[in-house]
Amino acid sequence: MTNSIKVFAPATVANVACGFDIFGFAVDNPGDEIILRKSDTKGVKILKIEGDEGRLPLAAEKNTAGIAIIKFLEAIGETGQGFEMELKKLMPLGSGLGSSAASAVAGVFAANELLGKPLSQKDLLPFAMEGEFIACGSAHADNVGPSLMGGFVVIRSYDPLDIIQLRTPKELYATIVHPHIEVNTKDARNILKREISLKNTITQMGNVAGLVAGFMLPDYDLISRSLVDVIIEPIRSILIPQFDDVKNAALENGALGCSISGSGPSMFALSKDLFTANRVGKAMQDGFAKVGIGSECYVSGINQAGPVVLG
Repeated sequence: MTNSIKVFAPATVANVACGFDIFGFAVDNPGDEIILRKSDTKGVKILKIEGDEGRLPLAAEKNTAGIAIIKFLEAIGETGQGFEMELKKLMPLGSGLGSSAASAVAGVFAANELLGKPLSQKDLLPFAMEGEFIACGSAHADNVGPSLMGGFVVIRSYDPLDIIQLRTPKELYATIVHPHIEVNTKDARNILKREISLKNTITQMGNVAGLVAGFMLPDYDLISRSLVDVIIEPIRSILIPQFDDVKNAALENGALGCSISGSGPSMFALSKDLFTANRVGKAMQDGFAKVGIGSECYVSGINQAGPVVLG
């Protein structure tokens, strides 16, 4: 059995417009990489972190990947097992792309692999969620779920935890544009209203059901009509400069829909072919560039693999 492993875990788009805290899907890139090695010294030690500009803690109990591994070892009764870890962040912090989730998933997936897979992949989810709790104070699964399991997931319930994977059309492509600004996840949650109208609740429920049906049929027109958020987007969009212009540019260039990725500032769009997805990406970047905001663009299908062992 190997004593060292290198793992990649993908970024994710959470909420997916109408599905606040219950929808999420994985993309091919960006993501995070972890090198994990068994150690003769008890405990989890983070040797170095790259790509975080020195902002992330090296103390394992305060790091999303570190705490996920610690909780995993406690659960399987292997607290005497030691690990050394190197983490490489391949996406911006505070981007709305599930950066903390990808680290947590990569860490606990790597530990499970090195110890001979004592748990199924799906059973690793609660430990990855512990990483999310460390990162933003809420153990939500709409990022860690798709990063760990791949594909498009629905979080039907948190108590008990009940997660469903949905089929999505093979021709469906995601465009993600990350503008060079930062939105803090805690701040983005704190500005949300605690009560919503019955009218908006009914509209949102219809869109949630419509999006699921659109994927399953598949029906692109139904997907497009359902990619509408009447509760969260109107509030969070004020944190993203040029939001309306960028969204309109995506729709005018053929996107099925466009909204905020996670808590932002990244924005995502869904399209029914690769050519359109690339055209949409350019239009969205141009929208930010008009006011001098640089950005990165990522285009991919819906990642069905989740975390993978590298080399």
